[in-house]
Amino acid sequence: MRAASLLLSRAALEGVVECVPTYAAVTVFYDPRSTRLERLAQAIEATLARVEEAALPSAHAVTLPVSYGGERGPDLEFVAASHGMSSAEVVEAHARPTYLVHMIGFSPGFPYLGGLPERLATPRLETPRVAVPAGSVGIGGSQTGVYPLETPGGWRILGRTPVRLFDVSRSTPNLLEAGDRVRFRAVGEEEFREIEDRVARGTFEVEREPCEEG
Repeated sequence: MRAASLLLSRAALEGVVECVPTYAAVTVFYDPRSTRLERLAQAIEATLARVEEAALPSAHAVTLPVSYGGERGPDLEFVAASHGMSSAEVVEAHARPTYLVHMIGFSPGFPYLGGLPERLATPRLETPRVAVPAGSVGIGGSQTGVYPLETPGGWRILGRTPVRLFDVSRSTPNLLEAGDRVRFRAVGEEEFREIEDRVARGTFEVEREPCEEG
């Protein structure tokens, strides 16, 4: 889907406003005043015939520091109790994998991450919270993710990162893109506040390096 979306975006098809990749499809938003649907469909079909030729940009491996538990992770103990684990075991299990960014959605910059250990899969809240703080790291079913902005949400919150996943002041507002890899690194209170301060001053550099596809 990533290759198809990239190819369609680069084709600059008449009337197309935006292409959004998801798990199993690409949504093409277009202006019906600029083109006929039949004509656009033909152009899309012709473009996608070359999808195997699409050269994808390098994906990146990003490490996010996370303060787990306490007021920043109000659901950590619930997740632990639900699976017969200690809070420390949940943190260790959650921070161990390298996750794949399958898609960005829900809110600007929100990464849907695949690779959550099966034993941590936990149902969402029956009643979503009215406001989940920006940076909150949570579990929703068999996925994990990070809230880039303060929004309502029903995922089980394990902790919070001080890193900004969405920032309009950056040339590329989204920190993550589909295809990237994500690791979580547990940090203590002192390091969290230090990073938070550096992020606010614009002096913090996220651990980020190129990685192989696949």
